[in-house]
Amino acid sequence: MKTFIAILAILAVITTAPAFNFKQDDPWKVPDKFEKMKNPVIADDASIQSGKELYASYCRSCHGVDGKGTGKRADKLNIPPSDFTSAAFQLQTDGALLYKVYFGHRDMPGFKKSIPGNQDINDNSFGKTRSAGDLINYLRSFGKKG
Repeated sequence: MKTFIAILAILAVITTAPAFNFKQDDPWKVPDKFEKMKNPVIADDASIQSGKELYASYCRSCHGVDGKGTGKRADKLNIPPSDFTSAAFQLQTDGALLYKVYFGHRDMPGFKKSIPGNQDINDNSFGKTRSAGDLINYLRSFGKKG
């Protein structure tokens, strides 16, 4: 009888434990090779304009015109979009931002297949075109505005 009660107690703990399991932090981990990557595209007016056009296509609906995470779709997400004007965002490396844009995490979709010229980013580069560098330069411009 003691064995039966012990088994019931163990089953009770196992079946009720998930109810007490609080959601763990789910940090957005960036691989070291991306953390160390530098944007090869100079942040001149042409680059910023090109990045602004990419932003309008891929980012503005969630992150908003002002980059503060207040786009039209932001309210529909479980996790608020990043505020690109914040110091915490701007302190990230160019490679970290590239990784996050390309691969996404939770509510943030990855745009690796959408942004042109990025098929070779795993080779420690920003890709074959200026697109990725232009977008990162535009995201950096929010730090200067905010």
